[in-house]
Amino acid sequence: MQTYKINSPYNNLISLKVSQGHFATTSSHINYYIDLTTLKARASEAKAVAKSMSHEYLATTIVDTIICIDGTDVVGAYLADALTESGIMSMNQHGTMYVITPETNAMGQLIFKDNVIPMINKRHVLVLLATATTGLTTEQAIDCIEYYGGTIAGISAIFSAVDSVRGHDIHSIFHSNDIEGYASYNSHDCPFCKSGVKLDGLVSAGGLSQMK
Repeated sequence: MQTYKINSPYNNLISLKVSQGHFATTSSHINYYIDLTTLKARASEAKAVAKSMSHEYLATTIVDTIICIDGTDVVGAYLADALTESGIMSMNQHGTMYVITPETNAMGQLIFKDNVIPMINKRHVLVLLATATTGLTTEQAIDCIEYYGGTIAGISAIFSAVDSVRGHDIHSIFHSNDIEGYASYNSHDCPFCKSGVKLDGLVSAGGLSQMK
């Protein structure tokens, strides 16, 4: 597979690594694999991503907790610092933010253990994702936060193919419009599958597993 980069116009440390092909996620089939590994795990890049995301929120926004989805924990920690530096308020008694990650139960639902629930209940929660391709994971996150009594303060993603979910805008650094011809299909309506084109790989939050 041929891989190329799409650079952010705002910071040369931030770039998408994309590969064209036929890939399957848990909720759709896509024609590009977007590799966000270094943006999530390399400190300098994760810090740059967080700084860019923080610009979407005004100092009047309240954020008590950041929920990290898709392995965005490093970005989440830097985002908490960036938001604090920009003047974002927290209603937490200690004046700082929680940065936490949900677990997934056997039914595929996002859950939190009892010791973490107080960090969500009656808190203003910012959802942080690596990608929002169909909005399904974002919906699960919203359901989870609302179930535990939290309020959505914002939703940010490194890459998004949707503009909003349930009335909440998705603030993203990159959009599907930045990738020429990007498409996401329901697995039952995938034109590659209908044409007999085999999968190049399976995509998850952890990355790509190529098909031999």
